[in-house]
Amino acid sequence: MRYLPKSPSERQEMLDVIGVRSAEELFRSIPEEFRLKRPLNLPGPLSEAELIRYFQDRAAENSRGYTSFLGAGVYNHLRSVVVDTIIQRGEFLTSYTPYQAEISQGTLQAIFEFQTLMCELTGQEVANASMWDGSTATTEAVLMADRLTDRQRVLVARSLHPEYRAVLATYAKNVGLEIHEIGFTASGQIDTAALAAAIDAQTAAVVVQSPNFLGVIEPVAQIAELAHAAEALAVVAIAEGVSLGVVRPPAEADIVALEAQSFGLAPSYGGPYAGAIATREKFVRQMPGRLAGQTTDSQGRRGFCLTLATREQHIRRERATSNICTNQALCALAATVQLCLLGKQGLREMAEQNLAKAQYALAKLEEIPGVRRALSGPVFNEFVIRLPRSVRLVNAELLREKIIGPLPLGPFYPDLTKCGLVCVTETTSREEIDRLVASVQRILAKPLGGSLI
Repeated sequence: MRYLPKSPSERQEMLDVIGVRSAEELFRSIPEEFRLKRPLNLPGPLSEAELIRYFQDRAAENSRGYTSFLGAGVYNHLRSVVVDTIIQRGEFLTSYTPYQAEISQGTLQAIFEFQTLMCELTGQEVANASMWDGSTATTEAVLMADRLTDRQRVLVARSLHPEYRAVLATYAKNVGLEIHEIGFTASGQIDTAALAAAIDAQTAAVVVQSPNFLGVIEPVAQIAELAHAAEALAVVAIAEGVSLGVVRPPAEADIVALEAQSFGLAPSYGGPYAGAIATREKFVRQMPGRLAGQTTDSQGRRGFCLTLATREQHIRRERATSNICTNQALCALAATVQLCLLGKQGLREMAEQNLAKAQYALAKLEEIPGVRRALSGPVFNEFVIRLPRSVRLVNAELLREKIIGPLPLGPFYPDLTKCGLVCVTETTSREEIDRLVASVQRILAKPLGGSLI
């Protein structure tokens, strides 16, 4: 009963209560052609030991010996074992999303330190306790700009992560926001001329990502200047936080939405991660989520308290700005521990390694006949290359050699067909980069065969 907690009689009782005769009737809204009419093709039955061994073997198939050059918003970075040791302490692990954080000084202190670190990284004045992830943080930043300006038109860089744009579009559809995309130039940076022409008196915000989805660093100061000239807000999304070790913080921005996955959180098949919003102090009342503050108790000792809570449980519903997750505390704690262990110098050294290895990989790939850099803008640890063949076909060959190749960009940008996004971090060795280069060269030297789509 551990894995099947409801008996047939209990299930029937539940169906009777809601007024349907069977599970098939319950799911009648699902089109017939999409319903599975056969049992799942699963091995077994297996004993507990056999089941554990089965999943261990499958996990080993996925990870053993593979080198990955994927990035695109999720990055493989070194993380200290100290991170897991601390976040697995019972007092933190059991309060991973604290609804009443004020009862725990340790949790509040961790939140306060996370906020402080986010401000130092982004060059902003105040940051919230955390968000669900980078995509929802970006959308919440836009909704925040809408409340601050009372405008509904939003200009979004086409180089913003496609999944971030999809989340924003979902929210915008139901709250009356108008989303207009601004293209990018041959450099991979936003087309500032098109941006300047598109901004008007109804524009609430200009949204860019830097480094953007194509790996290119945006001219944040110039973008912010254009936005401010129209009294709009500049929103900057950051998916690769390690870049802030060498890239100038977006201090000119009004709101920064950051994904903290790069700090102590493994890729882990897509989550959980932690986002954050940082902004100017004058905008704090419209910031979603919660804010922990530092104070003193009746005896003058340092303490922490929940300073701002924008949930409908705490304030009038019409003034609430809480979102899908007002506090991703355990993941935020992991980021806090990792950043404290790295320190300023450690983060800079990590960032410099990313930058140097990416430049080395780009230079070596460009030596291959037919391979060239697709975009000319400045990059951090990701870059776009154009291949003479389909990226998918090249990747299929690379996978046979246990190399996970670049992300094909054609499905996201039809004008970048046969282009791939390559990511190199400090975890990638020079030998692995050389092996990628040798493999790509060997694959491209083979006679053409099969589809090139």
